[in-house]
Amino acid sequence: MDLDWFDFSLYLKIFRQFSWLQWIVFSLLSNAFLCVFSIGLYQFIEKTCRKEQLQEQSHPVTRSDFSLCLLTIFCNSLVMLLGVFLWKANWIILDQNPSTGSAVLETIALILLMDLLMYFFHYAAHLPFVYKILHGKHHEHISTNFLSLFVLHPFETIGFGFMILALLMSYDFSVMSITFYLLINLIWGTIGHLNREFFPASFDNFFIGTTRFHNQHHLYENKNFGFYTSIWDRLFGTYRA
Repeated sequence: MDLDWFDFSLYLKIFRQFSWLQWIVFSLLSNAFLCVFSIGLYQFIEKTCRKEQLQEQSHPVTRSDFSLCLLTIFCNSLVMLLGVFLWKANWIILDQNPSTGSAVLETIALILLMDLLMYFFHYAAHLPFVYKILHGKHHEHISTNFLSLFVLHPFETIGFGFMILALLMSYDFSVMSITFYLLINLIWGTIGHLNREFFPASFDNFFIGTTRFHNQHHLYENKNFGFYTSIWDRLFGTYRA
């Protein structure tokens, strides 16, 4: 079954007509909106979820957190603009008429492939000569707050963006699967940095990277490098239950 209810080609034609100034404004506004959405989702879950709190107190929100959050929005916008350039240059080809089944399978493939790439990228960020410069600031949040997801070094943000752009250049993913993946990534990252367990305990048995799974990484830095799943940590011996 094709996704006929949404005309992707029409919107892609509109986007192709955007000037670079329009793309710059669009990328900044859309990434700022996604950040605000993540903060709102975090606050909503924290106030409505009755499950156990993982740590006694959340990490205090600092001016430095806000500064890095704004820098992350800026870097994500740069990655988006690079993706637009690659699309306009036909280095990235988008499937405009996917079936529902193919869009679902592509989304699952993006999640698993990115989880593998992010595992190795995250593991490398913990190497002693890299950690102090690149990843240490994020791990100052031993407990987390609503900005922890965005407290990243610019190279981390851009590195994540380069990984997904590399995948998009290697295969003609559909607009729908890319949209699904990016939305799941944002929601998963937000949930992963909650100070409350969001998932049922049984989800550990399905190799899912739960909130507690990532919280353990903030407590024990040499364990649980995965993001969406615990598959690679179990496989490579870095898993902590």
